[in-house]
Amino acid sequence: MTEAHRGHDHGGAALADQRGRLVAVLAVTLAVLVVEVVGALVSGSLALLADAGHVLTDVAGLGMAVLAAVLSRRPATDARTWGFRRAEVLAAAAQAAVLLAVGVLVLVEAVHRLLQPPEVTPAAMLVFGAVGLAGNLVAMAVLAGGRSANLNTRAAFLEVVNDALGSVAVLVAAAVIALSGWQRSDAVASLVIGALIVPRTLRLLAESVNVLLESTPRGLDLGDVRRRLLSHPHVHDVHDLHATQVATGLPVVTAHLVVDDSCFYDGHLGSMLDELQRELDTDFDVEHSTLQFEALSHAEHEHETHP
Repeated sequence: MTEAHRGHDHGGAALADQRGRLVAVLAVTLAVLVVEVVGALVSGSLALLADAGHVLTDVAGLGMAVLAAVLSRRPATDARTWGFRRAEVLAAAAQAAVLLAVGVLVLVEAVHRLLQPPEVTPAAMLVFGAVGLAGNLVAMAVLAGGRSANLNTRAAFLEVVNDALGSVAVLVAAAVIALSGWQRSDAVASLVIGALIVPRTLRLLAESVNVLLESTPRGLDLGDVRRRLLSHPHVHDVHDLHATQVATGLPVVTAHLVVDDSCFYDGHLGSMLDELQRELDTDFDVEHSTLQFEALSHAEHEHETHP
């Protein structure tokens, strides 16, 4: 016998609509891209070109983020029971993968320029780097209020922060070249930009892949969940206990519970379901759970294939 949670909107009410923020940041980022490409051509700076390459991936990533934000608002259907909620995870994973590739390419080219530094014009670097930083700060301000809403927006905010740090590195390198004439500082700044890109994107990629692999959501201890379910006086065993995460803020728990046979006849199975799911919601922040009850006399016929 199966008792499932009463209907939910699958987290739709908790999903912040970040489309306006993302579109505004996309427009600002496009402007920064144009400025930095022009600046790289004028100054000959790899640091500016590396940052422009980074910004180009941001434009692609933000475009995907906007698309994911639109798709994630579409309602669930019989064919897609969770709607397109996982689109934000796919977009975040794609952004991280592309950004990681760009970071590696920047590091390789920076090493090459460190060995054979070309002539760079520091004045142009300063001007275009400052304009790029200003654009980054505007984009950060737009996204700041919604950066924790979901993985998609967090990925976008992370990329803008990396851009800002890259612009700072460009300005520092330009100042060093202007004051000392040390041309290799442009390559050093490029190495810094690459070093800023790679570790953060690896973490974001790992988090996105964990969701796609349906790993247990971070912060949810299944051992604690099992003990809480077993603490109910009528529950004898818990098996086929699974926890996954459809999208940001939408963990799901399913489990089979072996209970007293009398629970199926004395009329309190429904109240026990309400109590257990209320505890999962209150104590573990799991709003959506599906619990299947099995009579103790039936347990020996249940083929257990999962923990």
